[in-house]
Amino acid sequence: MPANRNALIRYKTIDNCLRNKYRRWTLEDLIDACSDALDEYEGISKGISRRTIQMDIQVMRSEKLGYNAPIVVYDNKYYKYEDENYSITNTPLSEQDLHVMSEAVEVLRQFKGFSYFANMGDIINRLEDHVTSARQKTIPVIDFEKNESLKGIDYLDVIYHAIVNKQVLSMKYRSFKARSASTFMFHPYLLKEYRNRWFVFGIRQGSSTLVNLALDRIHHLEIAKGETYKENTLFDLTTFFDDLVGVTKNRGSKAEVVRFQVNPQNAPYVETKPLHKSQRIVERLKNGDIIFEIKIVINQELQREIFGFAEGIKVLSPPSLVHFMASKLRSATKLYDEKE
Repeated sequence: MPANRNALIRYKTIDNCLRNKYRRWTLEDLIDACSDALDEYEGISKGISRRTIQMDIQVMRSEKLGYNAPIVVYDNKYYKYEDENYSITNTPLSEQDLHVMSEAVEVLRQFKGFSYFANMGDIINRLEDHVTSARQKTIPVIDFEKNESLKGIDYLDVIYHAIVNKQVLSMKYRSFKARSASTFMFHPYLLKEYRNRWFVFGIRQGSSTLVNLALDRIHHLEIAKGETYKENTLFDLTTFFDDLVGVTKNRGSKAEVVRFQVNPQNAPYVETKPLHKSQRIVERLKNGDIIFEIKIVINQELQREIFGFAEGIKVLSPPSLVHFMASKLRSATKLYDEKE
């Protein structure tokens, strides 16, 4: 019989506690930690009995779920992992687990052509690759882009549940421009990943201006209990990014038609990997250049995309973007023209 959601939350919480070797954990401490976790994630505030946690520890020690957790009691009172490097998250998948995952991958593959699953291709490939490598004990043959040193990723789960459960967050945050961190209440609406960085969109308490905050700039985060959550009335989550590259969209920003000319060396890359989904070819020139056009909100992410091609792209319109690009490129040239 598979463990239910609440039991899995308790197992994970106990695991997190016992992995913290700098604190001594009594049974009462584990009960309190599990009670807090269920209250935070599931809204269950009635508490947990001693017998429930005792049974959880027995299950974790056993082969029932494949954990075989080396949980020991010392000084007749405190619990810990005998192996300090142990975690239930490191438990290898059983053959039955792999079989179930293989079946799940096959089921998901059947839905890849449907619009609801349009963005799941890489997830399905990742699952399939993981199952295959685990079964054959080989290294994975697909290497997905990742950032192992990314900060703030531990806050993802808390923010996700806050959005789903409509809870206010108490956040200590410091932007790159700020001299020090500030603490405020935040109403989260949407999580967004862009180039291996995570952002959360929402509003500060007392404000009606939509902002996006980078998770790697968060210093502390917790659910603000007792605070009333303000529903999102500022933007449509399903269409907000339609006219955008990246995550920056200032209030009142409107999409503009951007026209740019790409040289023959870079044209194939831009044609096969458009800067934006609205991209279309305006004209193919005799010298091999291609003139493209996109309708998009002009922001710093778009500017950086264009800068990445250096002399390979020339912006033709609008005039404001032409002036900006020319000014920045002239300033960049001076860095290399200066005599040492």
